[in-house]
Amino acid sequence: MTTPYLNEKFQNEKFQNEKFRPQFHFTPSAHWMNDPNGMVYFEGEYHLFYQHHPNGTTWGPMHWGHAVSSDLVHWEHLPIALKPDHNGFIFSGSAVVDWKDSSGLFGGRPGLVAIFTHADQYPDSDRPRQRQSLAYSTDQGRSWTMYENNPVLANELYTDFRDPKVFWHEQKQHWVMVLAAGDHVQFYTSNDLKLWTFASEFGTAEGSHEGVWECPDLIELPVEGSEGECKWVLIVSIGDHPDHPEGSRTQYFIGQFDGRTFTNENAADTVLWLDHGRDNYAGVTWSDVQRPDQAKLFIGWMSNWKYCNLTPTKEWRSAMTLPRELRLRRTPSGIRVVQQPVSELQELRQQEQSRQWGGVTIRPGDNLLKDVTGDRYELICEFDVGSAEEVGFHLRTSDTEKTVVGYRAAERKLFVCRTHSGESAFHPGFACRHDARLEPLEGRIHLHLFVDHSSIEIFANHGEVAVTDQIFPDPSSVGLELYARGGEATIHRLDFHPLQSIYSYAPISRR
Repeated sequence: MTTPYLNEKFQNEKFQNEKFRPQFHFTPSAHWMNDPNGMVYFEGEYHLFYQHHPNGTTWGPMHWGHAVSSDLVHWEHLPIALKPDHNGFIFSGSAVVDWKDSSGLFGGRPGLVAIFTHADQYPDSDRPRQRQSLAYSTDQGRSWTMYENNPVLANELYTDFRDPKVFWHEQKQHWVMVLAAGDHVQFYTSNDLKLWTFASEFGTAEGSHEGVWECPDLIELPVEGSEGECKWVLIVSIGDHPDHPEGSRTQYFIGQFDGRTFTNENAADTVLWLDHGRDNYAGVTWSDVQRPDQAKLFIGWMSNWKYCNLTPTKEWRSAMTLPRELRLRRTPSGIRVVQQPVSELQELRQQEQSRQWGGVTIRPGDNLLKDVTGDRYELICEFDVGSAEEVGFHLRTSDTEKTVVGYRAAERKLFVCRTHSGESAFHPGFACRHDARLEPLEGRIHLHLFVDHSSIEIFANHGEVAVTDQIFPDPSSVGLELYARGGEATIHRLDFHPLQSIYSYAPISRR
């Protein structure tokens, strides 16, 4: 008889060799995945739920898939957590630890409560209906019970009324829900997670409205280097609009929140983007996590509604971004969110194969990395542009393919070009070039890159600019080049770390 270990071992071997399957990003075992949902830390486990269609590789009847991890790197897939019922499909939402059993669902002990959107249609109508509901778990998230009085919150005025993110507000001693309502967000409060009262709304005339507002989150963060100063950050994702080439993406607002009302501290027309690539959407933070410096732990869906149903994978579709820590930093442009990959990823470095360089001048035609190849790795580079017009990397290269990550000195812009990055015919907007403003720090540019089988992620100047993009190169495209154009540049530091596949490890021990 085949043991579960052997089944998982066979699966891991399959995943290591599956075309385009990321090797250190979370992906579903099979079928469709989109938004991360219900992220919560409880009893030594990070829970990651996600929008899931278990019977197809395109968007369909939504369930909550489920995985857990002890280190944010290696994930164990668990059975589907939430399935459609008489109230509808299971759209996005959040989960919390009800430490004091405010809900009365756990007999005085702590337990997990999921707060999510039930989606169906109004009776005798084609109009979509979205209402908020609860489910709870008494066994560390292994099984879930639907609350008998679902739904707990509805509003017939809004067709788009979804994606609740819930957290405990310590100062006011009540639960807060932030919820997307068409072109803005609404705030509700509760003492027991079951009865919700409207508190306020925000955003009708603020920020970007290039698409429907979705997947909000509200977090409090200290400002680096400012003793005792904290700000609230409201994160809002924006759905795809056909008139805008960027497709779906995520903005954020910085301000204050008193437990009922959010106040934006920037001008109403200020738009702050969380990521400047094409493929970081619907991201939210984990609940009940303690990280260094009070950072918040974040993950996003690594795709875009413009082409997510068309990407060239077969048995599975979509991945999550790397988990990241969010902080606030005072910059010349004002206080901004900065993000860094979690340090736990360093355990994947194959140190015996790592290489380092420093104090090197590169000129047009030079390639310091001509003897380096790989299809999954981490790069850390700090350089002075010098007289060069452009400095950067050609990633996942062959005679016909390359993805370009470059810095243009005169424009002071970091750019990604995936016009020749591999397969792209599935959508006319995929093969594109995009950029972001990036000012040197004390005359230098710092880039931290992660390259996987079908993605790149860039954290520039210690997280001040993030860029996330899918790419679909041929597996044989493993070349790597560091280049300079129009002059000389100085490389102060360059680290290359090949990364171990998460599927080469033994499976996580089950409870």
